[in-house]
Amino acid sequence: MPQLTQYAIAIVLTFAINLPFGWWRGGVRKFSPAWFVAIHAPVPLVIALRFVLGLPFRWGALPFFVAAYFGGQFIGSRWRSRRSADGGQPGA
Repeated sequence: MPQLTQYAIAIVLTFAINLPFGWWRGGVRKFSPAWFVAIHAPVPLVIALRFVLGLPFRWGALPFFVAAYFGGQFIGSRWRSRRSADGGQPGA
């Protein structure tokens, strides 16, 4: 598999890994211990993913990984706040 494809897969998975952690982070008090865990717990998962895919560190890829990481956190948090605003009803 070409390395560019592996990086693309890793970036998409980094985003997906962070969605549930962003959801969790959206429901806890800011700067609480749970908030810090919700932000930092995915880091070893993303590092393990990069090792499994055999991806070396590249400065050029770093902004994409950072964007995917914080994007997943942000979108997950927003989904939680929208669901709460909708009254928690599925499909509302």
